[in-house]
Amino acid sequence: MARVFVYGTLKKGQPNYKHMINTAKGLAKFQGRGHTVEKYPLVIAGKYNIPYMLNIPGTGHHIAGEIYSVDEQMLQFLDEFEGCPDMYQRTLMRIQVVEWEGKGGAGEARAAADGILECFVYSTATYPPEWVGLPYYDSYDSSGKHGLSYVLRESR
Repeated sequence: MARVFVYGTLKKGQPNYKHMINTAKGLAKFQGRGHTVEKYPLVIAGKYNIPYMLNIPGTGHHIAGEIYSVDEQMLQFLDEFEGCPDMYQRTLMRIQVVEWEGKGGAGEARAAADGILECFVYSTATYPPEWVGLPYYDSYDSSGKHGLSYVLRESR
């Protein structure tokens, strides 16, 4: 099992969460909530209003999201879904645990005295330079105050 941190449309209550609970795509078990240890810019960009974490450590905000334990099948699905490695790149990042619900792995989360876990995160280093000038968010909600409605793939 691998640990994945999601911050955008794959979170609970967001438009693509349905993929996280579709066992035909693999297994994803919600473990808890957290935020990036480093600051990153989280922008909403492109004509489909997609959330992107730009891989610029030290700039932006501590990004809030959810931690999942996923099997190899789900990890492969997520790689494909996220357009990895072209649109997003899957990298290990340090995540500060804020709330832990993981069963049987609770000790694992506490194993690090500082509550920091390494998780795979889909961020991007392949973005148009003008995206750096977009507003930065610390949390994503497809129906947030930003007014930028996410366009589902099936509607594109």
